[in-house]
Amino acid sequence: MAVTIQRYHQRRFHAGLIAKHAVINLGVVIILLPLIWVLLMSVKSLPESYTTNFWPRQFDFSHYGFVLTRIQTLPQNMFNSIFVTLATVAITTFCAILGGYALVHVRLPGRMLLIWLLIASLFFPTRLLSLISIYEIQRQLGLLNTVVGLIFPYVTLNLAVSILIMRGIFEQLPHELVEASRIDGCGPWRTLFLVLLPLLLNGIVVVSMVNFVGVWGEYLLAVTLTNDQATRTLPVVLASAHSGMGQWAYPRIAAVYVIAVTPGIIIFALFQRLYFKGLTEGAIKL
Repeated sequence: MAVTIQRYHQRRFHAGLIAKHAVINLGVVIILLPLIWVLLMSVKSLPESYTTNFWPRQFDFSHYGFVLTRIQTLPQNMFNSIFVTLATVAITTFCAILGGYALVHVRLPGRMLLIWLLIASLFFPTRLLSLISIYEIQRQLGLLNTVVGLIFPYVTLNLAVSILIMRGIFEQLPHELVEASRIDGCGPWRTLFLVLLPLLLNGIVVVSMVNFVGVWGEYLLAVTLTNDQATRTLPVVLASAHSGMGQWAYPRIAAVYVIAVTPGIIIFALFQRLYFKGLTEGAIKL
């Protein structure tokens, strides 16, 4: 009787595991299928792009050359996006580390009020409500239509969620490490950078990835604060490139989208293990 019950539970366990993996695989297919379709569309010939064939009969890579030729500032726009994204990620992550450490290990008056204010700010469409104010401040500072001018609004808008993530990461570390370092004579800076920072690698990757995704594809501020083709970022240029749809057939538009999403996919593929490890270690706990 006991053997029969054990086999029954084993069958239920295997059935549940198979169902779970089936749902996960279905989700992967739903996510990857549009990306694969766009990639294959970008290498189809123009006549074949109007057929229902999923797999191209002949690969045509000339559409990428057309995009590079038509958008002559594309290398500069790519550099602008890389520069703005990396600078924003570096500054935001550094400030988030300091803010998260202060909220956990420094006795601040009104600390809980500050935490609730940071959380409350996440529920407001700050990017839309502050657009006019950001534009006016940038105009007064002389930062309109500059690449550097995009960094400061991006840092400001992403800082609240980054600090909250880093706070959750610091709370996962043993507080005894901080106490031991203080007993050994370490100040707050040495404690942070020599004792705690080496333990924050996975969490730093999580914060960096969150900021990378938010900045790389940002369109609203970039198109508002810049008006020169050479100073704009990649999403703005690619979105406005095929405004005249005469020569922009489907494969060429698909090539534009492939160029836009490829850097993000590469970055995520390189750091996805550290990213998911940081999530499982409580990096998104508020």
